[in-house]
Amino acid sequence: MHQLLQQIFSGLAAGAIYASLALALVMIYRATDLVNFAQGEMAMFSTYIAWTLVNAGFPFWGAFVITLFASFVGGMAIERIVIRPVENAPILTAVVVTIGLLLIFNALAGWIYSYTLQEFPSPFPDRILFGALMTTRDVGVIVVTLVMLAALFFFFRFTPTGLAMRAAAQNPESAQLCGIHVGRMLALGWGFAAAIGAVAGIMVAPVLFLDPHMMSGVLLYAFTGALLGGITSPVGAVIGGLLVGVTENLVGTYLIASQLKLTVALLLIILVLVFRPNGLFGTAIVRRV
Repeated sequence: MHQLLQQIFSGLAAGAIYASLALALVMIYRATDLVNFAQGEMAMFSTYIAWTLVNAGFPFWGAFVITLFASFVGGMAIERIVIRPVENAPILTAVVVTIGLLLIFNALAGWIYSYTLQEFPSPFPDRILFGALMTTRDVGVIVVTLVMLAALFFFFRFTPTGLAMRAAAQNPESAQLCGIHVGRMLALGWGFAAAIGAVAGIMVAPVLFLDPHMMSGVLLYAFTGALLGGITSPVGAVIGGLLVGVTENLVGTYLIASQLKLTVALLLIILVLVFRPNGLFGTAIVRRV
Protein backbone atom coordinates (compact mmCIF):
# COMPACT_ATOMS: atom_id res chain seq x y z
CA MET A 1 0.00 0.00 0.00
CA HIS A 2 2.84 2.38 0.89
CA GLN A 3 4.54 1.77 -2.46
CA LEU A 4 1.25 2.38 -4.28
CA LEU A 5 0.75 5.74 -2.55
CA GLN A 6 4.40 6.62 -3.21
CA GLN A 7 3.98 5.97 -6.92
CA ILE A 8 0.74 7.98 -7.04
CA PHE A 9 2.27 11.04 -5.39
CA SER A 10 5.40 10.76 -7.51
CA GLY A 11 3.18 10.51 -10.58
CA LEU A 12 1.36 13.68 -9.53
CA ALA A 13 4.69 15.55 -9.43
CA ALA A 14 5.56 14.33 -12.93
CA GLY A 15 2.00 14.99 -14.05
CA ALA A 16 2.26 18.60 -12.88
CA ILE A 17 5.09 19.10 -15.38
CA TYR A 18 3.13 17.38 -18.14
CA ALA A 19 0.14 19.56 -17.24
CA SER A 20 2.20 22.73 -17.68
CA LEU A 21 3.37 21.76 -21.16
CA ALA A 22 -0.10 20.43 -22.06
CA LEU A 23 -1.58 23.79 -21.06
CA ALA A 24 0.88 25.54 -23.39
CA LEU A 25 -0.20 23.25 -26.23
CA VAL A 26 -3.87 23.94 -25.53
CA MET A 27 -3.37 27.71 -25.41
CA ILE A 28 -1.84 27.74 -28.89
CA TYR A 29 -4.39 25.28 -30.26
CA ARG A 30 -7.33 27.33 -28.98
CA ALA A 31 -5.89 30.48 -30.52
CA THR A 32 -4.75 29.14 -33.89
CA ASP A 33 -6.12 25.56 -34.33
CA LEU A 34 -2.47 24.51 -34.53
CA VAL A 35 -0.54 21.91 -32.54
CA ASN A 36 2.90 23.37 -31.85
CA PHE A 37 5.29 20.44 -32.23
CA ALA A 38 8.18 22.74 -31.27
CA GLN A 39 6.75 23.44 -27.81
CA GLY A 40 9.08 20.98 -26.09
CA GLU A 41 12.20 22.27 -27.87
CA MET A 42 11.25 25.86 -27.07
CA ALA A 43 10.99 24.85 -23.40
CA MET A 44 14.36 23.10 -23.63
CA PHE A 45 16.05 26.18 -25.10
CA SER A 46 14.49 28.35 -22.37
CA THR A 47 15.90 25.95 -19.78
CA TYR A 48 19.37 26.42 -21.26
CA ILE A 49 18.91 30.18 -20.84
CA ALA A 50 18.11 29.65 -17.14
CA TRP A 51 21.11 27.30 -16.80
CA THR A 52 23.39 29.94 -18.36
CA LEU A 53 22.13 32.62 -15.97
CA VAL A 54 22.55 30.39 -12.91
CA ASN A 55 26.10 29.52 -13.95
CA ALA A 56 26.78 33.24 -14.43
CA GLY A 57 25.99 33.80 -10.75
CA PHE A 58 22.31 34.74 -10.79
CA PRO A 59 20.20 33.35 -7.94
CA PHE A 60 17.90 30.54 -9.11
CA TRP A 61 14.62 32.43 -8.78
CA GLY A 62 16.11 35.54 -10.37
CA ALA A 63 17.21 33.42 -13.34
CA PHE A 64 13.75 31.82 -13.34
CA VAL A 65 11.95 35.17 -13.69
CA ILE A 66 14.36 36.48 -16.35
CA THR A 67 13.96 33.26 -18.33
CA LEU A 68 10.17 33.49 -18.22
CA PHE A 69 10.34 37.05 -19.53
CA ALA A 70 12.81 36.11 -22.27
CA SER A 71 10.63 33.12 -23.24
CA PHE A 72 7.54 35.31 -23.36
CA VAL A 73 9.22 37.82 -25.68
CA GLY A 74 10.67 34.99 -27.78
CA GLY A 75 7.26 33.34 -28.14
CA MET A 76 5.72 36.59 -29.33
CA ALA A 77 8.57 37.08 -31.81
CA ILE A 78 8.09 33.56 -33.20
CA GLU A 79 4.40 34.20 -33.74
CA ARG A 80 5.07 37.50 -35.51
CA ILE A 81 8.01 36.40 -37.65
CA VAL A 82 7.41 32.71 -38.34
CA ILE A 83 3.76 31.80 -37.75
CA ARG A 84 1.85 34.88 -38.91
CA PRO A 85 3.07 34.69 -42.55
CA VAL A 86 1.51 31.20 -42.84
CA GLU A 87 -1.65 31.74 -40.77
CA ASN A 88 -3.85 31.64 -43.87
CA ALA A 89 -1.92 28.81 -45.53
CA PRO A 90 -3.12 25.18 -45.47
CA ILE A 91 -2.83 23.60 -42.01
CA LEU A 92 -0.15 21.20 -43.22
CA THR A 93 2.08 24.18 -44.03
CA ALA A 94 1.84 25.46 -40.46
CA VAL A 95 2.52 21.96 -39.09
CA VAL A 96 5.67 21.70 -41.21
CA VAL A 97 6.75 25.12 -39.93
CA THR A 98 6.46 24.00 -36.28
CA ILE A 99 8.40 20.83 -37.06
CA GLY A 100 11.04 23.02 -38.68
CA LEU A 101 11.17 25.11 -35.51
CA LEU A 102 11.65 21.91 -33.50
CA LEU A 103 14.68 20.96 -35.60
CA ILE A 104 16.10 24.49 -35.51
CA PHE A 105 15.90 24.83 -31.71
CA ASN A 106 17.36 21.34 -31.21
CA ALA A 107 20.27 21.96 -33.57
CA LEU A 108 20.86 25.45 -32.18
CA ALA A 109 21.02 24.17 -28.60
CA GLY A 110 23.42 21.40 -29.64
CA TRP A 111 25.61 23.88 -31.51
CA ILE A 112 25.76 26.43 -28.68
CA TYR A 113 25.77 24.14 -25.63
CA SER A 114 26.85 20.76 -27.12
CA TYR A 115 24.98 17.49 -26.63
CA THR A 116 26.72 16.68 -23.36
CA LEU A 117 24.48 16.03 -20.36
CA GLN A 118 24.54 18.96 -17.94
CA GLU A 119 23.45 18.94 -14.31
CA PHE A 120 20.74 21.49 -13.58
CA PRO A 121 20.40 22.76 -10.00
CA SER A 122 17.17 22.22 -8.12
CA PRO A 123 15.82 25.04 -5.94
CA PHE A 124 14.26 22.50 -3.59
CA PRO A 125 16.23 20.40 -1.09
CA ASP A 126 15.79 16.69 -1.73
CA ARG A 127 14.33 15.69 1.64
CA ILE A 128 11.74 13.02 2.31
CA LEU A 129 8.29 14.07 3.53
CA PHE A 130 5.02 12.47 4.66
CA GLY A 131 6.50 9.14 5.67
CA ALA A 132 8.63 8.78 2.52
CA LEU A 133 5.62 9.30 0.24
CA MET A 134 7.01 12.45 -1.37
CA THR A 135 10.16 14.55 -1.49
CA THR A 136 10.44 18.30 -1.06
CA ARG A 137 11.31 18.49 -4.76
CA ASP A 138 8.01 16.79 -5.70
CA VAL A 139 6.08 19.17 -3.45
CA GLY A 140 7.96 22.16 -4.86
CA VAL A 141 7.19 21.20 -8.46
CA ILE A 142 3.49 20.78 -7.66
CA VAL A 143 3.33 24.09 -5.76
CA VAL A 144 5.07 26.03 -8.56
CA THR A 145 2.68 24.52 -11.12
CA LEU A 146 -0.39 25.29 -9.02
CA VAL A 147 0.74 28.89 -8.43
CA MET A 148 1.29 29.35 -12.16
CA LEU A 149 -2.13 27.88 -12.97
CA ALA A 150 -3.82 30.09 -10.36
CA ALA A 151 -2.10 33.17 -11.80
CA LEU A 152 -3.23 32.24 -15.32
CA PHE A 153 -6.80 31.65 -14.11
CA PHE A 154 -6.88 35.06 -12.44
CA PHE A 155 -5.38 36.72 -15.54
CA PHE A 156 -7.82 35.18 -18.03
CA ARG A 157 -10.87 35.56 -15.77
CA PHE A 158 -10.46 39.01 -14.24
CA THR A 159 -8.17 41.18 -16.41
CA PRO A 160 -9.24 43.07 -19.57
CA THR A 161 -6.32 41.66 -21.57
CA GLY A 162 -7.13 38.13 -20.48
CA LEU A 163 -10.79 38.53 -21.42
CA ALA A 164 -9.74 39.97 -24.79
CA MET A 165 -7.47 36.98 -25.40
CA ARG A 166 -10.31 34.57 -24.60
CA ALA A 167 -12.62 36.43 -26.95
CA ALA A 168 -10.04 36.45 -29.74
CA ALA A 169 -9.48 32.71 -29.33
CA GLN A 170 -13.18 31.80 -29.28
CA ASN A 171 -14.43 34.04 -32.09
CA PRO A 172 -11.76 36.14 -33.87
CA GLU A 173 -14.22 37.81 -36.27
CA SER A 174 -16.59 39.02 -33.54
CA ALA A 175 -13.67 40.07 -31.35
CA GLN A 176 -12.25 42.16 -34.18
CA LEU A 177 -15.61 43.84 -34.69
CA CYS A 178 -15.57 44.74 -30.98
CA GLY A 179 -12.23 46.54 -31.42
CA ILE A 180 -9.93 43.80 -30.14
CA HIS A 181 -6.58 43.58 -31.93
CA VAL A 182 -6.71 39.85 -32.70
CA GLY A 183 -3.16 39.65 -34.05
CA ARG A 184 -1.77 41.13 -30.85
CA MET A 185 -3.80 38.69 -28.77
CA LEU A 186 -2.43 35.74 -30.77
CA ALA A 187 1.12 36.99 -30.20
CA LEU A 188 0.41 37.26 -26.46
CA GLY A 189 -0.94 33.71 -26.51
CA TRP A 190 2.28 32.40 -28.05
CA GLY A 191 4.26 34.40 -25.50
CA PHE A 192 2.35 32.94 -22.56
CA ALA A 193 2.62 29.44 -24.01
CA ALA A 194 6.41 29.82 -24.34
CA ALA A 195 6.68 31.05 -20.74
CA ILE A 196 4.53 28.18 -19.45
CA GLY A 197 6.68 25.71 -21.37
CA ALA A 198 9.77 27.27 -19.81
CA VAL A 199 8.34 26.52 -16.35
CA ALA A 200 7.94 22.87 -17.34
CA GLY A 201 11.49 22.69 -18.68
CA ILE A 202 13.06 24.30 -15.61
CA MET A 203 11.11 22.06 -13.25
CA VAL A 204 11.94 18.81 -15.08
CA ALA A 205 15.63 19.54 -15.83
CA PRO A 206 16.93 18.66 -12.32
CA VAL A 207 15.32 15.21 -12.71
CA LEU A 208 16.25 14.38 -16.32
CA PHE A 209 19.54 16.32 -16.63
CA LEU A 210 19.86 18.99 -19.28
CA ASP A 211 20.51 18.13 -22.92
CA PRO A 212 18.94 19.14 -26.27
CA HIS A 213 16.76 15.99 -26.38
CA MET A 214 15.43 16.13 -22.82
CA MET A 215 11.90 17.34 -23.68
CA SER A 216 11.05 14.84 -26.43
CA GLY A 217 9.50 12.30 -24.06
CA VAL A 218 7.95 15.04 -21.90
CA LEU A 219 6.27 16.54 -24.98
CA LEU A 220 4.75 13.15 -25.85
CA TYR A 221 3.31 12.80 -22.33
CA ALA A 222 2.08 16.41 -22.42
CA PHE A 223 0.43 15.87 -25.81
CA THR A 224 -1.24 12.76 -24.39
CA GLY A 225 -2.49 14.76 -21.41
CA ALA A 226 -3.84 17.49 -23.69
CA LEU A 227 -5.71 14.94 -25.82
CA LEU A 228 -6.99 13.03 -22.80
CA GLY A 229 -8.31 16.15 -21.08
CA GLY A 230 -9.50 17.77 -24.30
CA ILE A 231 -7.29 19.76 -26.65
CA THR A 232 -9.71 22.70 -26.38
CA SER A 233 -9.95 22.71 -22.56
CA PRO A 234 -7.26 24.32 -20.33
CA VAL A 235 -8.74 22.64 -17.24
CA GLY A 236 -8.83 19.34 -19.11
CA ALA A 237 -5.16 19.75 -20.05
CA VAL A 238 -4.20 20.10 -16.39
CA ILE A 239 -6.31 17.13 -15.28
CA GLY A 240 -5.15 15.08 -18.27
CA GLY A 241 -1.49 15.81 -17.51
CA LEU A 242 -1.92 14.70 -13.89
CA LEU A 243 -3.73 11.52 -14.97
CA VAL A 244 -0.99 10.68 -17.47
CA GLY A 245 1.70 11.21 -14.82
CA VAL A 246 0.00 8.85 -12.35
CA THR A 247 -0.89 6.28 -15.04
CA GLU A 248 2.60 6.00 -16.53
CA ASN A 249 4.09 5.70 -13.04
CA LEU A 250 1.72 2.92 -11.95
CA VAL A 251 1.91 0.99 -15.24
CA GLY A 252 5.70 1.31 -15.31
CA THR A 253 5.92 -0.01 -11.76
CA TYR A 254 3.38 -2.83 -11.76
CA LEU A 255 2.69 -3.93 -15.34
CA ILE A 256 5.60 -3.31 -17.72
CA ALA A 257 9.29 -2.44 -17.60
CA SER A 258 10.01 1.22 -16.87
CA GLN A 259 11.88 1.47 -20.19
CA LEU A 260 8.57 0.89 -21.99
CA LYS A 261 6.61 3.65 -20.25
CA LEU A 262 6.50 5.77 -23.41
CA THR A 263 4.34 3.08 -25.00
CA VAL A 264 1.70 3.91 -22.37
CA ALA A 265 1.46 7.42 -23.78
CA LEU A 266 1.16 6.11 -27.34
CA LEU A 267 -1.53 3.63 -26.30
CA LEU A 268 -3.49 6.35 -24.50
CA ILE A 269 -3.33 8.57 -27.60
CA ILE A 270 -4.76 5.76 -29.74
CA LEU A 271 -7.52 4.95 -27.23
CA VAL A 272 -8.55 8.60 -26.87
CA LEU A 273 -8.61 9.21 -30.63
CA VAL A 274 -10.65 6.06 -31.23
CA PHE A 275 -13.16 6.20 -28.38
CA ARG A 276 -13.31 9.87 -27.27
CA PRO A 277 -11.68 12.23 -29.78
CA ASN A 278 -12.81 15.32 -27.86
CA GLY A 279 -11.20 14.14 -24.62
CA LEU A 280 -12.74 14.15 -21.17
CA PHE A 281 -13.53 17.89 -21.07
CA GLY A 282 -13.25 18.99 -24.70
CA THR A 283 -16.21 20.10 -26.76
CA ALA A 284 -17.13 18.93 -30.22
CA ILE A 285 -16.87 21.60 -32.90
CA VAL A 286 -19.78 21.52 -35.33
CA ARG A 287 -19.42 23.36 -38.62
CA ARG A 288 -22.28 24.02 -41.04
CA VAL A 289 -21.41 22.72 -44.50
